[in-house]
Amino acid sequence: MQAPNPFRRGLIEDRAGDSCAMVIFGASGDLTRRKLMPALYNLAVSRSLPSGFAVAGVARRAKSPDEFRAEMKAGVTEFSRRKPLDPAVWGDFEKGVTYVQGSFEDANTYAKLKAQLEQLDRERGTGGNRLYYLAVSPADFAVIMRNLKEAGLVAPAAANSPTGHGGSPWTRVIIEKPFGTDLASAKALNDTVAETFHESQVFRIDHYLGKETVQNLLVFRFANSLWEPLWHREHIDHVQITVSEEIGVEGRGKFFEQTGITKDIVENHLMQLLCLTAMEPPISLSADAVRDEKVKVLRSLRRMERSLVQDNVVRGQYARGYVKGEAATGYREEADVAKDSRVETFVAMRMYIDNWRWGGVPFYVRAGKRLARRVTEIAIQFKKVPHGLFRAPDGGISPNVLTLRIQPDEGMALRFTTKEPGQVTVLRDVAMDFRYGAAFGSNTPEAYERLLLDAMRGEATLFTRRDEVEEQWAFIDPVIEAWRAEANAPPPLYEAGSWGPDQADDLLARDGRRWRKP
Repeated sequence: MQAPNPFRRGLIEDRAGDSCAMVIFGASGDLTRRKLMPALYNLAVSRSLPSGFAVAGVARRAKSPDEFRAEMKAGVTEFSRRKPLDPAVWGDFEKGVTYVQGSFEDANTYAKLKAQLEQLDRERGTGGNRLYYLAVSPADFAVIMRNLKEAGLVAPAAANSPTGHGGSPWTRVIIEKPFGTDLASAKALNDTVAETFHESQVFRIDHYLGKETVQNLLVFRFANSLWEPLWHREHIDHVQITVSEEIGVEGRGKFFEQTGITKDIVENHLMQLLCLTAMEPPISLSADAVRDEKVKVLRSLRRMERSLVQDNVVRGQYARGYVKGEAATGYREEADVAKDSRVETFVAMRMYIDNWRWGGVPFYVRAGKRLARRVTEIAIQFKKVPHGLFRAPDGGISPNVLTLRIQPDEGMALRFTTKEPGQVTVLRDVAMDFRYGAAFGSNTPEAYERLLLDAMRGEATLFTRRDEVEEQWAFIDPVIEAWRAEANAPPPLYEAGSWGPDQADDLLARDGRRWRKP
């Protein structure tokens, strides 16, 4: 094992990860070329990678290590946020990049991998530490894990160690979503993982949690004394969470036909945003302390029986229209999509968290494709003033709204009412607007950079735990089942470039509210 750096002793947070070899299963796919390798290169540029580090790609496609390195260099050149490519940094980085070709079912693949990793330990000083990244279909998880274990490539976790290795060489695994397709399959997948890895070794990745603006939710809420006294049912009227995209299915029709927007976005990304917005202050910033509070939120969600789904959930499917002035095809005209598809590309829900803090406060959430613009935001609308002292246009003073923008215009804005200059009292809504780009520069780290580095450090706060995944599915499953019972009722259509079907507006209108227009 590499000795700790004495010059880092006493620092509040050691950002350097442990020396390790990262093994990417499915390394010939787009995720590796577009996201993982650019993220690792960016970490190398910022000198955040451990001194002993290497990458071994594993995939079925036949290619030499030199061909793999050339492909990865092209991917980094195109997709890295740091341009142009630094030849010196890449030259040093690629010395630790290699490739193992073979079938995931073939034991010989793992024998070759083991020999390659032992060579990297000697040449790159990776210390026997292994970080496996499963950039593959969940159908491949079981066979990969079984073969890793049989080849002696999985070190046991030390139960008394917060990072899961207790000073000995460690093994960790990063698993990409989807984490199952329903509660039963999620539990089965988690059982499969548990046969090989201890929960402390498992890092279920949701890239939304790596976004700087999502991480800032915890800081914003719990490092500022201003908000906590207001962050509950006495002051907040309702919460809106929007995850909208301008694009359609982008050639992923076959995948989307199996998932729909609810499984693709709501079950994971959106519900994580909900948890971070609604959770109680954790007792510490340890991974389990934070995740314990998120699980409490999920368990407090009011479950939807079939009748409640009809009253609280709206789905839709995009038809032809115009997005930013350009013609857009309808969902059923996309490649690999059934001509009579019932799959939803839009969903809106009214949700309630039945606990002391949020009792009676509705959370309105929506997610969709081919909407008016790309935006992810959380809007906290406070209650109106109890008595109107001032005459205001449209019959009343607008409520205060705090908007947390996750993307693309990262930042936050607080809307409040003020007086226009002049002899007459005229009220106007204004906004205090904070933008990340203006304050910190636009070249902020991407989500995968933070998440990969945290996995090397054994820091699991930004990864989802087994019970989180299962609680998310426990809420979503009844919604999907209710739709299955209405198999002959197609989702209402909405025009591409709009904000979804009219029924979504009606969902809020029944409560005397309306959606924000981001």
